[in-house]
Amino acid sequence: MMQISIVGGGYVGLVTGACFAHLGHYITIIDIDADKVHLINNGQSPIYEIGLEQLIKQHIGSELRASTKFDSIASAEVIFICVGTPQTPNNNIDLSFIKSACSSIGMSLTNNISECCVIIKSTVLPGTTENIIRPEILTSTKKSENEINFIVNPEFLREGKAIEDFMHPDRIIIGNNESYSKYFINELYEKIPAPIIYTDIPTAEMIKYTSNAFLATKISFANEIGNICKHLHINAYDVMKGVGLDHRIGSQFLNAGIGFGGSCFYKDLSALILLAQKNNENPILLQSIIDINTRQPHKLIALLENKIGDVSDKYITLLGLAFKNDTDDIRESRAIPIIRELLQKKAHLAVYDPMAMTNMRQIFPDIKYCNNAIDALTNADGCLVLTEWTEFSKLDTEFDVMKHKVIIAGRKILTCKGVEGICW
Repeated sequence: MMQISIVGGGYVGLVTGACFAHLGHYITIIDIDADKVHLINNGQSPIYEIGLEQLIKQHIGSELRASTKFDSIASAEVIFICVGTPQTPNNNIDLSFIKSACSSIGMSLTNNISECCVIIKSTVLPGTTENIIRPEILTSTKKSENEINFIVNPEFLREGKAIEDFMHPDRIIIGNNESYSKYFINELYEKIPAPIIYTDIPTAEMIKYTSNAFLATKISFANEIGNICKHLHINAYDVMKGVGLDHRIGSQFLNAGIGFGGSCFYKDLSALILLAQKNNENPILLQSIIDINTRQPHKLIALLENKIGDVSDKYITLLGLAFKNDTDDIRESRAIPIIRELLQKKAHLAVYDPMAMTNMRQIFPDIKYCNNAIDALTNADGCLVLTEWTEFSKLDTEFDVMKHKVIIAGRKILTCKGVEGICW
């Protein structure tokens, strides 16, 4: 089993560390956030992800530990870079966390006597590893270029299903097809049954961006078709059920609704558009994907206003704040532009989400956060359903506490009668 240091204890780093620990490797998660490190070492997960806290509890203190220090790198055989690459105001990616991590890794590698491998899981544009990450680490250490192997191994984890995706991936992408890297990869992933695709480093970086761009394309395409179906009184879900059974298309990511959110799709699309423009390309399709996604939430409010008129001084319930079910992540959640528009229109809001209210309160501290759906629905003039939480599918008579029973669904999860969907 291998000694592995993972730099970055966020979503990707923590899931990666817990899963590798479960496979029997010895893991040290390095993060500068002392509170996060304390939680992990006490068997708690700082994020909500199904099954993650159980894995941490099972392996902490044996195969898994967390630290704010980089001392474990001195004996590491493999070092994963899993720090964030957030979006900058000009739609590029912020590499400051990457550069800081590389500098610390490089200095710590000076005393490493093992043949070691640096694996980049952070999402970076083609050319970043070879032009920034590799030089930054080599500049900070006394080792030669031949003593450190660099590999790009992008992650394809769905929030809410990350552990399942890690243990049973469709494929494992490895950028750097040298025989030296294959030794480390075979050791790391020998217990995971998935095809391993070896490419050069820029190709592996591009595969990650292309995958996310294509999935976002399917979502915006489904929403565009759904908007047309709405005018024709056709259920877009019935349409996409028939379309998705075509093996050339597939059924995933065809659920029409209020659009995509999360930490990846919008950020990666924006960066890819900017990269194309820098290379004198005009990525019309990619830009259209973002435009559709930006417009979609406002259609939900238009449907609500068509039912109840001006929302000023009306009491509106929002069910669901996370960008998707089974996570507490609100990054790029479609609930955010909906809340902003309703507040601008002087509506009174009461909201409920099983997991994401603490995070949303940091953005909107002054709206009413409720302990359950009934509290949020009481005396409401209208209700918008924004997240596909399973518990919402069981709601029925709970809507009877509304002042006016007007229910507009941005996600198809409700099974009760009297619901109007955004695309059905």
